[in-house]
Amino acid sequence: MIDHSDKSKIYGTTILTVRKGGKVVVIGDGQVSLGDTILKGNARKVRPLQGGEVVGGFAGSTADAMTLFERLEARLEQYPGQLTRACVEMAKDWRTDRYLRKLEAMMIVADKNVSLVITGTGDVLEPENGVIAIGSGGNYAVAAARALIDSDKSAEDICLKSMQIAADICVYTNNNFTIEILDSLD
Repeated sequence: MIDHSDKSKIYGTTILTVRKGGKVVVIGDGQVSLGDTILKGNARKVRPLQGGEVVGGFAGSTADAMTLFERLEARLEQYPGQLTRACVEMAKDWRTDRYLRKLEAMMIVADKNVSLVITGTGDVLEPENGVIAIGSGGNYAVAAARALIDSDKSAEDICLKSMQIAADICVYTNNNFTIEILDSLD
């Protein structure tokens, strides 16, 4: 759990991934907060990687996340078409490298085969039900998405509705969404 009492640190965001009906959707809000102040409302925290074959989203420090995206891109070049392997190798680096260990961010990445969460503690986790979220509003978004996953709604509609719910509850999440969609093999 993040301690939001330190007003000098940037907190919050919500990143959600839903895999359903031959699509994988990664969506993120655009709010950047410093303590109780909104610094920016339209940050792009979800972006394509590896020529659009992979989509990634981050929660946490922007500079730290950019460093991690660069490291992941390098690992994806080293292990093309092997997202899980690239993520495991990056997570090992993140956990063991003295510089990287201090980075404060989490990532969700997805390709046509798999969705994963990567943490600085060495975790590379795949969701059981195709739904996963991170960030200060992540628990709200994932709860809403799990409630909707068995409905007739598309992955994109589930993501949009779930993020709207998270934004209504979490003060560190707004309604300015970035969404990326890939075809999946499910």
